[in-house]
Amino acid sequence: MIFDSFTLIPKRSLGIDIGTSSIRIVELSRFGERIKLENYGEISAKALYAKPFRTFEKSTLLLSNKNISKAIKAVLKEAKIQTKKAVIAIPDFSSFFTNFELPPMTQEELEQAVVYEARKHVPMPLGEVTLDWQITEGMVSDRKGTELEILLVVVPNEIISQYKMIAEDSELELLALEAEVFGILRSSVLEDEKEGVALVDIGAQSTTCSIIYNRVLRLSHSFDVSGNQLTELVAKSLSVDYGTAQKLKEKYGLLAGQELGLKRGKELRSILLPLIDVLVREIKRICRNFGQSEGKEVKKVILAGSTALLPGLKEYLKENLSREVELANPFSKVFYPPILEKTLERMGPSYAIAVGMAMRGLE
Repeated sequence: MIFDSFTLIPKRSLGIDIGTSSIRIVELSRFGERIKLENYGEISAKALYAKPFRTFEKSTLLLSNKNISKAIKAVLKEAKIQTKKAVIAIPDFSSFFTNFELPPMTQEELEQAVVYEARKHVPMPLGEVTLDWQITEGMVSDRKGTELEILLVVVPNEIISQYKMIAEDSELELLALEAEVFGILRSSVLEDEKEGVALVDIGAQSTTCSIIYNRVLRLSHSFDVSGNQLTELVAKSLSVDYGTAQKLKEKYGLLAGQELGLKRGKELRSILLPLIDVLVREIKRICRNFGQSEGKEVKKVILAGSTALLPGLKEYLKENLSREVELANPFSKVFYPPILEKTLERMGPSYAIAVGMAMRGLE
């Protein structure tokens, strides 16, 4: 019996999220429309090395291709993952996003027009970057029509080369590289979502707030509020080591002392709130700018990244942003054994990127 594009073997793909302090890998399979969780794994930088996976001496470059590849292989071996096809996430702060309009034109004219317009927006020589784009408003046509709105994504070639080398050293077949925000969008925003959504990804090194409207990225902005900063603030304020500060932060977060019956809860809240309030102001500013430029409202905030699980954070943001706030739940679109439900719900915010990358590999 011969099968062409149809097969009885489910298609499989890995999604890989290389963060500053950890690497997360998800293996998904697809049979028809059913997407199933096959496996997942994670490793922290401190489990292997004294330094994080990514450093910022050159602003966005990774620490060491060999170290990252070694870590990826360790996760694959530990989780007994056999799949070799992978989609790897590129950090949003390594990418450049911009929007611009073009007059009505044909498909044949579009590429040249995008490249010409990109020269006005991209702060680097075009020979040093790779461009990708999508039409967010309008349609290409031979007839006169509406203007086209273009979302342009720009990534330095140096970054792309580095990720390709990581995949090669990890003995993986690289299906695609994609900015992190598209992974969160794919895994955590419902297919029928028509309203404005702010995806807030609080990483170890920075936070990225991206505005999605009708499931299309409209703008994205990264700023310097991070999980590491919060931990360092606790360590300095309480004169404890980083590891102890991390545990205290994860245990108490923004919960008030009276809620916990402990003085330490009140201490932690007062220490963390000034930086959390910076986060609130940045989200408000980005949502306001979107409203002023697009005339549309952001109705919901979705939190991703491990810091999204900070106790009391979701409730504090809901109160101070006056919007619906929820945690990313990428596994809601995936079949998995019921026994894993509580575990995957807790893991959701930190695995949103990896799940979204694996989904891309199944498309």
